[in-house]
Amino acid sequence: MTRTTKRQGYKRGYPVAVLVGLEESSAALWQVFSNVVKPYASVKLEGRRKDEGALYSFHESIVNALRPILNEGVRSIVVAAPAKTSFASLFFVHVRRHHAYLVQGNGSHVTSFRELTGYACQIHEVASLVKTETFHKLMCESTSEEADSLVETLEKHLNVVDGSAVAVFSLEEAENLIYSQWKRGSLRPDYLMLTDRYLANSKDKNRIHRLLQISKNKNVKTRIVNTETTAGKRLSQLGGLVCLAKLEQSSLHRNDA
Repeated sequence: MTRTTKRQGYKRGYPVAVLVGLEESSAALWQVFSNVVKPYASVKLEGRRKDEGALYSFHESIVNALRPILNEGVRSIVVAAPAKTSFASLFFVHVRRHHAYLVQGNGSHVTSFRELTGYACQIHEVASLVKTETFHKLMCESTSEEADSLVETLEKHLNVVDGSAVAVFSLEEAENLIYSQWKRGSLRPDYLMLTDRYLANSKDKNRIHRLLQISKNKNVKTRIVNTETTAGKRLSQLGGLVCLAKLEQSSLHRNDA
């Protein structure tokens, strides 16, 4: 698997989803931001599709490539594959069999997968695909489903009364939680959520971007959501920014994905 090099200084916006382009012997992963789509990683099939072991390893490599983005909080995946192929359906079967936690139950680990007919392994293919009405419809469906999951996660924290989980609603309180040293028995930030409108209207954009970067470095999931989604409207009711934290019981670097 190879990672692509990111260009610096490009106004990409905030993460929205991941686009996975599947072909006969390769897969291309693209990060979908609010302003642009950027290449992220490529995966090669070592062997033939008819070889179950080779296909298993190929699908595992795709999941492993997705894992860092999922751990950051992005939970919308659109998988594109050519018409009249089983590439996408076989990948979904693999996920359901070997990574059922990604698609079952509720909570922040649940990931929304959508299938799209088309090619998405080359930059010109992606550029055409993202302009289609079908792509935008799938993105809306996927992010809406993800928003419902975020709201559920948020409400669970808000309803905890025994002190094992808390939610804070100001930038300063979020900074205090995320910048502090986490020890067993203390509160560990689990999720930082904010709306795109909160970020756009804030006079402290540099502080927010620094907080988002440090959150990523410390394995705190982050999500900037569209204000008009279900999650965005609920966050707006709470001021536009929420940091969720739970009592630390075990490893500081536990990952859900």
